[in-house]
Amino acid sequence: MSDADFDTVADQLIEAGRFLFSRGWVPATSGNFSARLPDGNIALTVSGRHKGRLTRDDILIADADGKSLDARKPSAETPLHVALYQRFPDVGCVLHPHTVATTVLSRVLPGGVTLSDYEVLKAFPGIDTHEASLHVPVFPNDQDTKRMARSVDGYLMQHPRVPAYIIREHGFYTWGRDVDDTLRHVEALEFLLQCELELRRISR
Repeated sequence: MSDADFDTVADQLIEAGRFLFSRGWVPATSGNFSARLPDGNIALTVSGRHKGRLTRDDILIADADGKSLDARKPSAETPLHVALYQRFPDVGCVLHPHTVATTVLSRVLPGGVTLSDYEVLKAFPGIDTHEASLHVPVFPNDQDTKRMARSVDGYLMQHPRVPAYIIREHGFYTWGRDVDDTLRHVEALEFLLQCELELRRISR
């Protein structure tokens, strides 16, 4: 891998962080981002860094198993990223924001959120009509992230077309071919979750 390869990917993650922070989706130092590098290693945000003010120094390189290749500490949730790259060879980026809609809905719908008949569902792979339904599962939060990654991976093995999942009272994970593809999934999912949250508010 060349330095130019890393710089290109790091700059894309930096820009993603600025955008997500501008929307209020990565408050404080929450969230974590990663992207697969051409040599199979992973560019990953350093633990505890503010995602709206990232620099290249806030992006480290980890091997395919998530082990940092320098002295810096990766996110504690690195196993969740690694599991997605290992499960799906075509995944090139994983983004994990913390949004209000996600956090609230995961409390009231612990079994997951089913999204049906929305035009914006067509933002996700394999969906070409609004007459579709997408179930986004919710997993319990767990400080043992390796155990949580195994639980998520077991679900994805049975449901490989799921494009995202929620961690209860925490945030969501979504992934795609590259950073731009994954950002589209973030925007679409957040819009849909906001719609579901608003529907529940006005239906009370």
